Amino acid sequence: MLQQDALRDRIVARFEEMSPQLQQAARYILENTQEVALVSMRELARNAGVQPATMTRLAKFLDLPGYDDIRSHYSDALRLRADGFAARARAREGQGGAVGGGLAQEMLQGLSAQVARLSEPETLAQLEAAADLLAGARRVYVLGLRSCHSVAWHFHYVMTLLGDRTVHLDGPAGTGTDGLLRAGPEDVLLVISISPYALHSLELASLAREKGLSVVAITDSEVSPLVAISDRVILCSTESRTFFHTLTPALAVSEVLCGLLAARDREGSLKALQEADQHLAALNIYANTIPRRRI
Repeated sequence: MLQQDALRDRIVARFEEMSPQLQQAARYILENTQEVALVSMRELARNAGVQPATMTRLAKFLDLPGYDDIRSHYSDALRLRADGFAARARAREGQGGAVGGGLAQEMLQGLSAQVARLSEPETLAQLEAAADLLAGARRVYVLGLRSCHSVAWHFHYVMTLLGDRTVHLDGPAGTGTDGLLRAGPEDVLLVISISPYALHSLELASLAREKGLSVVAITDSEVSPLVAISDRVILCSTESRTFFHTLTPALAVSEVLCGLLAARDREGSLKALQEADQHLAALNIYANTIPRRRI
């Protein structure tokens, strides 16, 4: 994510004024800035699922002479980066794309870079602000559907070891929404959703906002529909070297938030963890050897 980017700020500020086709093109540009700098307008439009003319109309909408001004902007920004993305992209083109062990290496290097970017000052400030809001809540409602379910569940599971302040909105038989029945202004909703955004997640987040809850969102873009209704937003990259998006950065954010919350109440966290250890030991939950069969 480019910092202090005037064009990005302009796209985000005017996103709601755009037609659906312009929004689709703008979202793709925001989420694939390196690609904007490296490929032709036709290829970018094809990847974004729009007509090439849409890219030109987007430039005009943003008060630019033409699409080349968008590409030049991101080309200049890419040349200023010290991490060599352009060189690696050209190398991959020449090699025809990595396969096998090469792909595994590319994926792991990409994930490492994405997680490392979470330690930038802006994101660290977002994490601390989100942790402050969550720490002050009477109860934290946790929501993540479809692929984001794993992130929401992990946060809720870790927090149950620290106490009973979280409610996972994932009830059986379609009763997940019932969890918000007694929620109010003293509570916070932590919602995780990335493109394509699960409709029910957006509906529940909107309902929580109407009930007066504060909202913390872990999402993937400044133009995510969650941004407008959230008090705190933590942005995570989802780009992947393969056809599916990655949730590794979002899971890292979840773990960091758990750590920050535990650190804000060290004494209470230690007591809760000791109680959890005793409970699990009494139930003989874990083992270090293969048990004998009890036939």
